[in-house]
Amino acid sequence: MKTEPIYFDRELSWLAFNERVLAQTYNEACPLLERLNFISISAKNLDEFYMVRVAGLKNQLDAGIEVVLNRDGQNLKELLTNIHARTLLLIQNQQTQLKALRKELRAHNLSIVEPSELSRKDIKWLKDYFEHNLLPILTPLAVDPAHPFPFIPNMGLSIALELVDNQGKEMKALIPIPNQIQRFIALPGKNSRYILAENVIMTHIQDLFPRFHMKAYGCFRVLRDSEIEINEESEDFVRLFEVALKKRKRGAVILLTIDQNMPTELRQFVENNLNLDIGDVMTVEGILGLDALQQLLTSQRPDLRYASYNERFPERIREFGGNIFAAISFKDLVVHHPYESFDVVVQYLKNAAHDPHVVSIKQTLYRTSNNSPIIAALIEAAENGKSVTAVVEIKARFDEQANLQWAQDLERAGVMILYGILGYKTHGKISLVTRREETGLKIYTHLATGNYDPVTARIYDDLSLFTADSEIGEEASKVFNYLTGYAYPNKLKKIAYAPITLRNTFEDLIKAEIAHAKSGRPAFIWAKMNALVDYKIIDLLYEASSAGVSIDLIIRGICCLCPGIKGFSENIRVKSIVGRFLEHSRIICFGNGDVLPSPQAKVYITSADWMPRNLDWRFETLVSIENDTVRDQILNQIMVAYLKDKAQSWNLSPDGTYHMIGEIGKGFSAHQYFMDNPSLSGRGHGEVKGVPQLTLG
Repeated sequence: MKTEPIYFDRELSWLAFNERVLAQTYNEACPLLERLNFISISAKNLDEFYMVRVAGLKNQLDAGIEVVLNRDGQNLKELLTNIHARTLLLIQNQQTQLKALRKELRAHNLSIVEPSELSRKDIKWLKDYFEHNLLPILTPLAVDPAHPFPFIPNMGLSIALELVDNQGKEMKALIPIPNQIQRFIALPGKNSRYILAENVIMTHIQDLFPRFHMKAYGCFRVLRDSEIEINEESEDFVRLFEVALKKRKRGAVILLTIDQNMPTELRQFVENNLNLDIGDVMTVEGILGLDALQQLLTSQRPDLRYASYNERFPERIREFGGNIFAAISFKDLVVHHPYESFDVVVQYLKNAAHDPHVVSIKQTLYRTSNNSPIIAALIEAAENGKSVTAVVEIKARFDEQANLQWAQDLERAGVMILYGILGYKTHGKISLVTRREETGLKIYTHLATGNYDPVTARIYDDLSLFTADSEIGEEASKVFNYLTGYAYPNKLKKIAYAPITLRNTFEDLIKAEIAHAKSGRPAFIWAKMNALVDYKIIDLLYEASSAGVSIDLIIRGICCLCPGIKGFSENIRVKSIVGRFLEHSRIICFGNGDVLPSPQAKVYITSADWMPRNLDWRFETLVSIENDTVRDQILNQIMVAYLKDKAQSWNLSPDGTYHMIGEIGKGFSAHQYFMDNPSLSGRGHGEVKGVPQLTLG
């Protein structure tokens, strides 16, 4: 009888993903500052994991909920114990890797120096820096009956002190370090040298507490519950969200990290005053708040960063003189970000804003950037008399405040602003431009796997489909109308959408492959996404494997499916790709009675992962790729490259561990292939030759 778990735990699987992120710091083919950045990314990821996921679990436990969480038999207490142990090990590994990288960076004249290494000239410069840049911002706080322990904000870093005056009177005190202060202060000189802000503060403690001497000190950092609970039946939805954002800053403490050098009595003082009813405490040997290491990436050291590359602008559009609508009308186009410029999406909307023949623009907005050219184009379109409608998702986690602001900016410009379906996040990416042409009104459609954000589009791997296919345009318009007015579209052939038809569509497509296998025909599934959590989909994939369907899954992050179990999931293989770019595109391919890849395959791109939240509680889209060139690009170029990748790929074993396929940083790299070669649908006639044809052999 099978004894292996049927499902891997979601939270522990996420921690395994963050361990793979940290493993990039071992990649000697990766430039030193980029390896340092992976420490920062893993630290930032871990912060969000605790503020949201662990906070939710601890709140359940605090409410007395100890039932089995998932179908592997693990209860809440056991899970939280495992999370704590894995997290502590991860934090220790971050610090170990930071020590190793600091040595390597020092050999390249970039260092984080200690106070003992400062020259007299450095000390004099820092004295002036402290007086003019730190002292005016810092607030020294005594803690006694007249001065209660202050509220420490989420992600707040502070110095706790035990002081004694000239008469021998002791006092506890705090120095909160505001986030407006640069954590790593650049010292003058030829080499790149930095010193921690807390070290500078401690060397000038007499300026903050005159007549006191320091007896003991130590740093601590607080993470708080940042999950917003919202009642969407509120009459004033936007106003309620503004209030909820303010409450987030005062959530319960979920994790307290303390400098290992802090003495026991001072540590107890901090713990006793932070009301750690449900919070974890971890002692850290090293620097707290490693997400701040990103500040070092701004240094003028291109020799320690990835070599720059030029994003390609699709030659097809250039061949039409930059007329993007003519290029799309000629043939469907897929833009592969970040290897191809996000400026195509920006130009699409800018051209629509200025084109006198464009009558309307309809747009979903989940996340975008500061000073977004997307927002600017929509505002310009409205000011130019176009009918512009934007469905804004203000519940994009940690971007809520920004989304509220630019929603108000759009509305002031005359854009019709809607907030989507009550109770559901609007996560699907749709942009519809309706243009008056000689043959009548024509709809140009953009459907994407990623956000309308030109900043993240330089880092995230995503796909943008541009099409003038009338059937897709009509169906996308109907789906948008459902989003704005609950008008259920009927009998869609090329688009599926959550929460209404997407789950059933996925299930029907998997069942079709099962039927092919049972009938003796080839049966194949290739799927690439960020996460696989949905038990119903997992069960169906297990059934497909048992029927003989060959299944290859590329899951960047969480995967609750157990592959490779004989007689159960032996036909399923799972790999994770973690490298220079964040894998974010979602691609689903079905053999349709033939071996993948083949012209008979059914190919789709989607905004949805296989998670209950995406399939049941969000607005998402799935679109069928039917143009031959675009399908060939996604199937034979993109998916084959990912399946061939060895330089940054990890295989998931039946026991839940991940193992590098080859030696990290070596072998075929999908990222490098995409940087070096033009895409099939975007290339012009002059670029047809010289693109290597990939095979799985």
